Amino acid sequence: MLTLRYKGTTTIPIEAECIRPDVLAGKTPSEIALLPVQHGNAPEPLGAFFTVTGDAADEAITIEGDCRRVKWIGAGMTRGRITVNGPVGMHLGAEMAGGEIIVHGDAGDWVGAEMRGGRIHIHGNAGHLVGAAYRGSRFGMRGGVILIEGSAGNEIGGGMRRGLIVVGGDAGDFAGVSLIAGTIFLFGKPGLRLAAGMKRGTVALFGSADPPALLPTFRFACRYRPTFLLLYLRQLAAWGFPLRGDYCRGECARYCGDLVALGKGEVLWWLPA
Repeated sequence: MLTLRYKGTTTIPIEAECIRPDVLAGKTPSEIALLPVQHGNAPEPLGAFFTVTGDAADEAITIEGDCRRVKWIGAGMTRGRITVNGPVGMHLGAEMAGGEIIVHGDAGDWVGAEMRGGRIHIHGNAGHLVGAAYRGSRFGMRGGVILIEGSAGNEIGGGMRRGLIVVGGDAGDFAGVSLIAGTIFLFGKPGLRLAAGMKRGTVALFGSADPPALLPTFRFACRYRPTFLLLYLRQLAAWGFPLRGDYCRGECARYCGDLVALGKGEVLWWLPA
């Protein structure tokens, strides 16, 4: 296992796209320390900000320290595991295609932006635009899983096409905006304009005692018990995601929309038995 201990004190952001298992595998600690990162507008070696120890051959990386100024960790990774013990900066796991990232702390904006595969598990909170499309892109998240045990900001899953996003706490505004397909679970309170412009896909609400304040372009369809939710909930338990209620009982109220778009999406509001 390779261990990177953050030793920097800079307030200037660091772009460290080289911190990914498939890039570091086969390199010695001294070679890894010489890899370039972007410190503001100047390139610097990775070793200027991290102490590098261990072996990267098993494609497992542990990062220690307060890395909230370090961006792009795990971006584009295809395999392996990254474990972060502490907060982490923006663009964590952006465009990743495989592997696993675990963060024992909070994460910044754009977690898993446009990711295609793999799994990200945040044990704290996340910022805005989780799993969303970058500005000007057609599609957001196109596969994989993002688990956030705490709260998250605005535009969760914006432009999402496939995959699963789960937020254990409250969500910001525009969750599921322009959703093309895929699934979003919200176990806290949703913000304003939920699922605005969604075409297909599912947004499931488990933590709201009151009916969702949906846009007028959504229509109530029925009350039923969707079997696929039970399969998802069992898988979440297998992944170690904390579930604070007996969601395997009860039923859901189903709302169809957004009728200003294709209108084949659904918002499910879980009703306890």
